[in-house]
Amino acid sequence: MLSARKVASTVLVAAAATAVVAAPSTAEPRAAALGSAPYIDITMPSPSLVDVANATGHRTFTLAFVLADSTGCNPSWGGTIPLDDPRIIGDIRALQAQGGEVVVATGGAAGPYLEYTCGSADALADAYREILDTVGTNHLDVDVEATIPQDMVNTALKRLQDERGTSVSYTMRVLGDDYGMDPYSVQVLQSAAAHGVDVLVNPMTMEFGSSRPNWGDAVIAAAESTLRQMGEIWPGLSDAELRARLGVTPMIGQNYNGKVFELGHARQLVDWARANQIGMLGFWSAGRDNGSCPGGGVSPTCSGIAQGPFEFTSIFAQF
Repeated sequence: MLSARKVASTVLVAAAATAVVAAPSTAEPRAAALGSAPYIDITMPSPSLVDVANATGHRTFTLAFVLADSTGCNPSWGGTIPLDDPRIIGDIRALQAQGGEVVVATGGAAGPYLEYTCGSADALADAYREILDTVGTNHLDVDVEATIPQDMVNTALKRLQDERGTSVSYTMRVLGDDYGMDPYSVQVLQSAAAHGVDVLVNPMTMEFGSSRPNWGDAVIAAAESTLRQMGEIWPGLSDAELRARLGVTPMIGQNYNGKVFELGHARQLVDWARANQIGMLGFWSAGRDNGSCPGGGVSPTCSGIAQGPFEFTSIFAQF
């Protein structure tokens, strides 16, 4: 979910040069009802979904990431672990037995993406069906940190929604707090609108440019800028309808750009999300939600700040 930030400026220049505006769509993106759904790298052996749920009472998570494996258009966890891996599926089933829900995320910072490995909308829709059926969910997140054949992807997503009412979120890069999403992300959403795909828009409010001294303020400003962009893509929606179709996903603790998302910022964001009745909050990631490496920089297994175990999860669970 992170490395694409480092090459974003190059991608953005190319995207801006080729940006097109889709015709306004009469289809309205549907609001998600997930509340807080933090990401967890399910390819890592710990923490388990059940461990986090038992420690915090939080039972909704976004599982990262399903990719194509070495054989091609075949969904697998991280591109290497079979989709029906007993440890992962057992953990998911145990969470679901407690009344939990999961969202499955494809894409991310590393490939190979299913979205550009599968050669047609039919093949991609089949791969998406396999994911949802194996995991036992109807929630799909497409994390776009590389170019994808957006019209093909949105054709596949539209088929899923027509068949089974799948909830779809697009997790998108942010260029700046006063700018919002990068031009390519806007193009993908314009394509979704043109194809009539119902989406929740989830900006990655991390690793972006900001002159604001308070990172909590910057994260909220980036979310508000994203809302303005959404209003241009779906001009027929009211402000309240747009907010209900917005997610926000910061990176807890140390960010690669030197900024730090503190526990106080999490409380600030939850308060803002409640007041504005947005559709979802997430963060990257539950596996980093501990204070085992304060001052240690960015790590996949800890936040880099002083905190208690799963303290961010407990705060976000209040949304």
